Amino acid sequence: MDLLKMFLMILSMAGVTYLIRMLPLVCFRKKIRSKYLLSVLYYIPYAVLSAMTFPYILYSTGNFYTALIGTVVAVVLAVFKRSLLTVAIFACLTVFGCGFIFF
Repeated sequence: MDLLKMFLMILSMAGVTYLIRMLPLVCFRKKIRSKYLLSVLYYIPYAVLSAMTFPYILYSTGNFYTALIGTVVAVVLAVFKRSLLTVAIFACLTVFGCGFIFF
């Protein structure tokens, strides 16, 4: 890789990262009072994390169907307010069991 190209890539990455962090400080000088905007800003990190994680969940086991079944079990247990450890253990056991049944 060309050294100039590498420095341009690092510089552009730093600029984009700084722009994202600096933009809210420039746009919102006063305290935000809108409940809607506050709720949107509150849930953005969770939405981004979910959007980045979910596709990898479905391909993590090497078999789409076992991963999908494990994901469904995890979501159902989470909806019923089970602990994170319980959800993770049952999702893993489900994927492990489905791997034996299907293959």
